[in-house]
Amino acid sequence: MRLNHLDLHVADVAATRDFLVHHFDFRHIETRGRDGLAILHDSAGLELVISHPSSKFGGADAGSVGANTYHIGFILPDKADVDRLYERLRAAEAELWEAPQAIRGGWMFYCMAPGRILIEVGWRPGH
Repeated sequence: MRLNHLDLHVADVAATRDFLVHHFDFRHIETRGRDGLAILHDSAGLELVISHPSSKFGGADAGSVGANTYHIGFILPDKADVDRLYERLRAAEAELWEAPQAIRGGWMFYCMAPGRILIEVGWRPGH
């Protein structure tokens, strides 16, 4: 069995979609409705769906709840790639925590994407 897709609920589908395409190299496959649901793919074959909160699943997203109950993580092939992405996000005035640093045997940082999606970006030796 393999993971088929992830669906993240956000208030602003277009802003979250554009952030992930621009900064995290996702490809925009399609958007259904008026920014109602966006389908993105990465180079490894992951399908990431960005959609509005659905009432049948409780109707909540991290912004409306006021808390993050999950995060998504990206691993980069080189430590310098982490630093470059951090600088690109900083220049774009993304919401960032501390600069990249040694954490749990790797080199990483955290940022917040539109829709209050917490993102971990890192490098680990041997990955």
